[in-house]
Amino acid sequence: MPGASEWLIILLVVLVIFGGSQLPKLARSLGQAQKEFKQGLAEGAKDEEPKTPGSD
Repeated sequence: MPGASEWLIILLVVLVIFGGSQLPKLARSLGQAQKEFKQGLAEGAKDEEPKTPGSD
């Protein structure tokens, strides 16, 4: 798990690569991707029905 100094370096690199104006758009898209990923996991878990013995 990165410490505070590692997070600061990562943030600076992201700022240099994407620029300050692109950061909100990038954060929004990352949040949306995370939300969709969690929804997909929940739907996948819901679709898996436990098999009962003798139901084949």
